Amino acid sequence: MIGLGETPEQTAGGDLIKDATEATFMADVVEASQEVPVIVDFWAPWCGPCKTLGPALEAAVTALGGKVRMVKVDVDQNQGIAQQLRVQSIPTVYAFWQGQPVDGFQGAVPESELTAFVERTAALGGDDGLSEAITAAEEMLAEGAAADAAQTFAAILDEEPENAAAYSGLVRSHLATGDIDQAEAILNGAPVEITDAPEMETAHAQLELAKQAADAGPVADLRAAVEADPDNHQARFDLANALQASGDTEGAVDQLLDLFRRDREWNDGAAKAQLFTIFEALKPEDPIALNGRRKLSSMIFA
Repeated sequence: MIGLGETPEQTAGGDLIKDATEATFMADVVEASQEVPVIVDFWAPWCGPCKTLGPALEAAVTALGGKVRMVKVDVDQNQGIAQQLRVQSIPTVYAFWQGQPVDGFQGAVPESELTAFVERTAALGGDDGLSEAITAAEEMLAEGAAADAAQTFAAILDEEPENAAAYSGLVRSHLATGDIDQAEAILNGAPVEITDAPEMETAHAQLELAKQAADAGPVADLRAAVEADPDNHQARFDLANALQASGDTEGAVDQLLDLFRRDREWNDGAAKAQLFTIFEALKPEDPIALNGRRKLSSMIFA
């Protein structure tokens, strides 16, 4: 007997297809995708296209026999997750691999495109060692070995020129060495097929922040200016940029949230735009991004 909320695939195959909540999303998607790619379907009971897309996705996932898993998220019941992942319309589908969204689409798509998406996602889990190479390169970058990371990412791109994760990593490696011009050139030369990939959006956001950092003023001077006149919005905005440039991302977010609270329309909504740039530059599960998005949402809808 199939229990309430279970699908036939769950009963037969265990964890192949399941429903997730805000309480289980970390385990069902972020942690599970460390081992097997996970497709996340954001849907709602009232969504007409979802009723067609969902079963088609389930069929394509089931046909691959465990090479990829599927998690369904009802946006009406899990609004926090939808907001954190910037789901603006449904159906929205994301592919997660090793804890990060790496591909996705919105709306109904032809069956051939849907099948290709599922197969492309499944291939992430068996790509002749490229995923392991990307993980190793990311570790090099995190440990400060940016030059070595750049060489590894470049080698991956020689094998797979449309690998968005490797392209993003190569851009970020050059940013880490301070070579903004080269990072921008690489980003501008990316294949059109991956320009909308989440990793590329992250790289774009980090490039923008790096450009701003080059023009940031001294933190001490800007903090003094804000303390002298808390309503000096330009000084507070510049302070946020300086804090971000110094590596204090949380401090930058706090200043921008304060600026948004004081005057959300200042400079054509510059505080909100800058917050989104910072959030996009961080990993979706980063606590600074999660907390910042929650605080911003509470202000917007207060």
